[in-house]
Amino acid sequence: MYSDAENAALYDMLNAWGPSDDFYLDLVMAAESVLDVGCGTGVLLHRARENGHRGRLVGLDPDRAALDRARARDDVDWVVGTAASARWDREFELAVMASHAFQVFVTDDDLRASLTAIRAALVDGGRFAFETRNPLPRPWERWTPDNAVELVDPGGRHIRVFHRVESVVGDVVTFSETVATPAGEPLRVDRTSLRFLPPDALDSFLGAAGFAVEARYGDWSRGPLTPTSREIITVARRV
Repeated sequence: MYSDAENAALYDMLNAWGPSDDFYLDLVMAAESVLDVGCGTGVLLHRARENGHRGRLVGLDPDRAALDRARARDDVDWVVGTAASARWDREFELAVMASHAFQVFVTDDDLRASLTAIRAALVDGGRFAFETRNPLPRPWERWTPDNAVELVDPGGRHIRVFHRVESVVGDVVTFSETVATPAGEPLRVDRTSLRFLPPDALDSFLGAAGFAVEARYGDWSRGPLTPTSREIITVARRV
């Protein structure tokens, strides 16, 4: 009842440009070649071109509907695939994973394979920037129907979007996202699992994959990471 194309358009409405995008855009504009892993609808790379980036920009995502929207610009290379499936070899100065996309790596094997492929895509000394939600404030406890968002979608329909946690097993949280009518009739239900790793675990995986952490922040103004920070923002370098 609610198509992939409609859901991709809704994603852009629910995730308007904000401080996190400004953070990544600064990094992108300073790099000659950029790989956006989990690029979604391509908003970040679109903005980079609009701001005058003249180098190589590549967006990678497994979601074909999202990439259909991204292809509104043809001066960026859009590639269907996962991080682990990437086969670039020393081609990018920078790789980014925005919008908490890093958290989709819920198994050790997937995380290791993805980090290995991302590192291989970077030139020597190339940087990888990403963020994850800090597990200490337990943000998933706020993912409830009581915190639903009500809006008019791109097709002109009044809808409610809400989340419901289904399980918390170790550091993996599984939850549903429901798009519903104002009366609560479900139009679409998607289920997702995300992994909430603390900094020491992140650093262990990064180190094993051949990265060294260059910078770590707790907010998009580059403030320090604290126990109450909502984000764990990491910039790592290929070594």
